[in-house]
Formats: sequence, C-alpha cells, structure tokens
Amino acid sequence: MKRLFAGLAVALLLCGSSWSQDANPAAPANTENGKKVQEDAAPASAEDAPDVGGAVVEIELVLTKDEAEILAAVDSYAAAFNKGDAKALAAHWTENGEYVTPGGDVLKGRQALEDDFATYFKENSGAKLELVDTQIKMLSPHVASETGVARVILEGQGPNETTYEAIHVKTADGWRIDTVKEEEAAQPAPTHYEQLQALEWMIGTWVDNSEEGITVETTGRWTTNNNFIVRTFRVFIQDQVDFEGTQVVGWDPSAGAIRSWTFDSDGGFGTGRWSNQGNRWTVQALNVLPDGRRASSTNIYDLMDENTIEFKSIGRQVDGELLPSIDTFTMVRAAE
Repeated sequence: MKRLFAGLAVALLLCGSSWSQDANPAAPANTENGKKVQEDAAPASAEDAPDVGGAVVEIELVLTKDEAEILAAVDSYAAAFNKGDAKALAAHWTENGEYVTPGGDVLKGRQALEDDFATYFKENSGAKLELVDTQIKMLSPHVASETGVARVILEGQGPNETTYEAIHVKTADGWRIDTVKEEEAAQPAPTHYEQLQALEWMIGTWVDNSEEGITVETTGRWTTNNNFIVRTFRVFIQDQVDFEGTQVVGWDPSAGAIRSWTFDSDGGFGTGRWSNQGNRWTVQALNVLPDGRRASSTNIYDLMDENTIEFKSIGRQVDGELLPSIDTFTMVRAAE
C-alpha cells in the first residue's frame, strides 16, 4: 500500500496560504471578529488604488464563525505536519476518518492513521507540504468540501504531487477531517513539439499558381498536443479540384528522425524522411503508385523568407527508370 504521505492530501486542511471560500484562492490572513482581510487587497500606494471616484478601496472578506474555526484548524494541522507530529495530525481526523489512496487502498480509523503517520515521519524526516489551487466550499452548516493539489517535498527529491478531495465535518470537538480521496496528479500529455518546432513554417496556407490555369494549395495545422503536423493539398484545374491528398509529418522516436506519411486521392501513398541544413529542408521520399509501381525522389524546400518557399524535386525514379527533375517553383503564404 502506498505510504500515506506519498503526496498525501491529508494536509488538505489547506495550509492557510491556499484557503479560499470562493473559486479563486486568496492569500491567508488573520481572522478577527469573523472577518478575514485580504492582505494584498490594499494598494501599495494611492497610484495603485482602483479609481472609484477618487476613493481608495479596501476589500474585506467576511467569514462566518465556522469558517474562522476551519482556518484555525488549518494552521494547527500545518504546524503539526511540519513538526512531524503524528499524534497531533491524527487528532485532526474524526474517530473513524477514512483515507483512500490513489491506488484505491483504504486506511480507516484515527489510530491507523496515527500509526501510518508515525511510520512515514520516521522514514521521511523533514518532509514538507505545499497545497496549490486549494478551494473550500461549505456544503451545509456542518459539512465542508475541499479540493486541491497536494505537493510533498523531501530533501534531495523532486516534489510529489497528487490531487485530492476532502470532507470536513463539524463535531462537538470542532472541525475534523472525515474522508480524503487522493489521486495521482494528471501528467502533461507527451509532445514532440520540440523536435518539430523547426517545421512551424508549414502552418497556414501556401499557394503556387505559377502554371497558367493550375493552382496548388497546401494547408498545414498542428494536431492536439503538437505531436503531428497535418498537411492537406489540392490541385485546382480551372477552379475544379483535380487531385488532392493528405500528409502527416511527425517525429519518429525509434529512428530519431522526422518522417512523413502521404496519401493521395488516386490511391497512391508514400513515406519521407526529413532533414535540414539551415533553411533548406530535404525529403528522401519513397512512394507506391496506384498501379503498384515504386517511385523515389529527393524533394527540396528552400525557405526564402517567412512568406516564400522554393520547391524542386530531383533524382526521380519509377521502378528504376530515371525521370526528369521538377524545376524550381515558388509557393507563397496566403493572406489570412
């Protein structure tokens, strides 16, 4: 079973610096007479103050007695955690408090919690807790919900983050933690944007109309998470689409190279391997024609400026038979 504090949101009691009654977390402040003054609300100077008819506005957030008691419990809990005091931590839970780990295991009861806390602090001396994006919602006069991200920091190690939801209940002894459900924090989606960033010039629409009556239009866009660039191309003859296709460009981690996969409306398909020297991109292309013959070529893109590309194709073969090169033609970026 995962150690209780391996990112335990248990410290969930917000850690005074993250608590907020509203959807936007506010900085902690002292409570007095049921009021919490937002410390950073007051402008540093009259010049920084909101212009409301020449008046300087001071913002106050009014707390109920229960909310003030929750804040006090927050401070107490955080202090106990930072001291490594397992008994004091457990005292913040109800007698039958329940903790559900990210793996779905359940730890139930104040004594079981205290024992686990003690073991954790023995094995992880000096552990510190930070709470991020913490929010509190009063569900009823006797129940409060808390959500946020718990970050446990151990010396010499990276922070361990989890997301959590906690339920606090009001008892005869004050506010106590009744349940905590913790989950591993969502990891950022993997992306190959760094490897593909140099091809960002593909994004947008490029047009070649150098041959009378024929227009070639190519449009590129990023996929979700920037892992691929999808290019669609269409050949117009007298304003009618005569030929079209799709090319997907991506990073091949197994080969450590940029590759492309192309499919056209006649039934042909192919692959390419991309490399560059400065502003020149070279594609070694292999294709299968609709009739099954195999073709190859070296395609070259020269980036003249951000709005102009020159293209040519050399070394063209079909089933070993040499074909004439495609002379240089110019593509220009279409106005958005």
